Amino acid sequence: MRRAGYLLAGLCLVLAQPVMAQDAATQGKSVYEADFFKTFSPSNALQMVQRLPGFQLESGSTEVRGFAQAAGNVVINGQRPSSKSDTIDTVLSRIPASRVLRIELASGNAFGADYAGKAQVANVILTEAGGLAGNLEGRLEHEFIGRVLPKVAASAVLRKGASTFSASASYQLYSMVTEDGFDRLFNLPSGAETEYRKVFSRNTEPFTNLALGWAHEEAPNKSFHINGKSNWDKWTYLQTSNVYDASVPTRDSLYYEDHLWRTWELSGDVTRPLGGGAIKLNALATHRHRGNTDELSNVVHIDSPMDGFFQRFDDWRTERVGRLAWSHPNVGGWAVELGAEGAYNRLKSNLGVFSVAPSGTRTAINLPIANAIVSEYRGEVFANAGRKIAGNLRLDLGVNYEASRLKVAGDANARRTLKFLKPKASLDWTPGAWHAQLSLKRTVNQLNFSDFVSAANFEVNQSNGGNAELVPQRSWELLFSADRAVLGDGRIKIELGHNWIAQVQDRVPVSGGLDAPGNLGNGESWIARTNINLPLTRLGLKGMRASVYGSYVKTSVRDLYTHQGRAFSGNSLFYFTSELRQDLGQFAWSVSASGNTGSTYFRLGETDTSQNASPSVSAFVEYRPNPRTTVTLGADNLLDSPNKRWRYFYRPDRRTPNPFQEEYRERNGHRTIYLTVKRSFG
Repeated sequence: MRRAGYLLAGLCLVLAQPVMAQDAATQGKSVYEADFFKTFSPSNALQMVQRLPGFQLESGSTEVRGFAQAAGNVVINGQRPSSKSDTIDTVLSRIPASRVLRIELASGNAFGADYAGKAQVANVILTEAGGLAGNLEGRLEHEFIGRVLPKVAASAVLRKGASTFSASASYQLYSMVTEDGFDRLFNLPSGAETEYRKVFSRNTEPFTNLALGWAHEEAPNKSFHINGKSNWDKWTYLQTSNVYDASVPTRDSLYYEDHLWRTWELSGDVTRPLGGGAIKLNALATHRHRGNTDELSNVVHIDSPMDGFFQRFDDWRTERVGRLAWSHPNVGGWAVELGAEGAYNRLKSNLGVFSVAPSGTRTAINLPIANAIVSEYRGEVFANAGRKIAGNLRLDLGVNYEASRLKVAGDANARRTLKFLKPKASLDWTPGAWHAQLSLKRTVNQLNFSDFVSAANFEVNQSNGGNAELVPQRSWELLFSADRAVLGDGRIKIELGHNWIAQVQDRVPVSGGLDAPGNLGNGESWIARTNINLPLTRLGLKGMRASVYGSYVKTSVRDLYTHQGRAFSGNSLFYFTSELRQDLGQFAWSVSASGNTGSTYFRLGETDTSQNASPSVSAFVEYRPNPRTTVTLGADNLLDSPNKRWRYFYRPDRRTPNPFQEEYRERNGHRTIYLTVKRSFG
């Protein structure tokens, strides 16, 4: 780790050039006017944010309960959006590029409690221009099986005086997992192959989204926003397998999923002046229903059914959130924010799993906690204060206190009250052209309500138990970051960090011979990240930029079965993305690549390692016949790289040092080609 830090620091010194005036004048805040983005011909605010040098977009999570932990790292006019079931990239994609005045990169401490401690937050500043503006988009994607998938989307913004009305609608026929491939099953240690499966799978997912919004902004501290959203996600998944097994007749396996997910949300906020500062009220109501039906059938031939499984799963999630915060830019020299948040969440889940005889008779399979109602009342108060303590040094302090009452009813009964104090502190330093930040904070993970309920996956023959005794993981997180402009408008950023973690959330054994999400002991993680964005015009390559992002996260916890140190389940040690792009007026092209080292889940009786296509290479060419129109022809997975999966099975569990069986899976979506036409107006 120390060697990596020296290398990164050395690279920074080599690349350092005189910084642009946009950085020097604002001491750590980088300002990118709308003209900076014209080279890339963006159609919406999302494409502008994606082109910010050295900035890695964090979308946030739509599954996190409440506002406090759902924030990404982008705000709009200095404020977080009031909606939560849409990620920030979805919100940004609805804002026409013509309505963006500039984008500022600054420390998250400038934007309130939800962003405090973040080294970089992008602030999208909108114009006050009146009239109508918007975007139209059409897309066709061609799969390797010959199927063509359409997408149409439209968004519009109308500003009249202090009011802004927005509307968007989209329909897309997704195909996330149309693949072919194979599975091989081996006995160990002999390595003899016992089963081979030739597999084809296809997903069809019509997704429809509607959103409406109204904002009335008379002044920075006098505004209100209201947003409504609804979406329908109806998708099916079909997998066929030809199974060759020396011990039984050749058979076919048919696996089918049918899903219908529906979500609606109503949210809003009101801001008013108070006591020389501003008071803001946020409110949100969300409801989601997910209905899933899964079937697995084995047949020798079409007229000879063997056996199978069937499951029906429904869950209903409800959330209500209210938040009140007061902020003041100067209380005795400190910028202050005080607030409180209350939330109610409820998840009702019903699961029925059955074995199916050749005659069609269904027999129930009992899983622990198949039917449950999980509810939570949660409250949180917070206080943050920050000020300059020297000309180029700023100190920010904060504390959150969270208390919740959790109840599980149904197949299991549990009640608990959880209380956590979460202090945080950060130092921002701007020595010359550099901006550096050192932060320390205590975080507490939210519990995922779905982890309390059992689930079955017929495709991979895995059953997951529910665990009503799960408690939140909590951490002390230390992070150092530094960034600066290079080669003009390029940027380099490095991050080094260490986390001390208690009650690591992983997998533990539960009743019924299953394992489930649960808590291990103490663990730790080491973090090193770099983000480099370099304009190459000074090297004689007009309009060309190179960007590289790399993330190294090493985790360690003591395994419950082997008593040896191992990585956290699901953690990927290394991940990277890179892009080489050139914009030449009406024409542009790009080649990008991404990859990772894969991740492993450590279950009761197996280790399950997956690695997505790596490297995955994509490319596009773009033509802009006029400033309002963009035509893009692109291709994904140019190297035809497959996804890979290795599973090792232990008997009776992983306390046995050597596995007795190995399963290797390979899936490939092959190359896909797409054509996109975007048109802006206003």
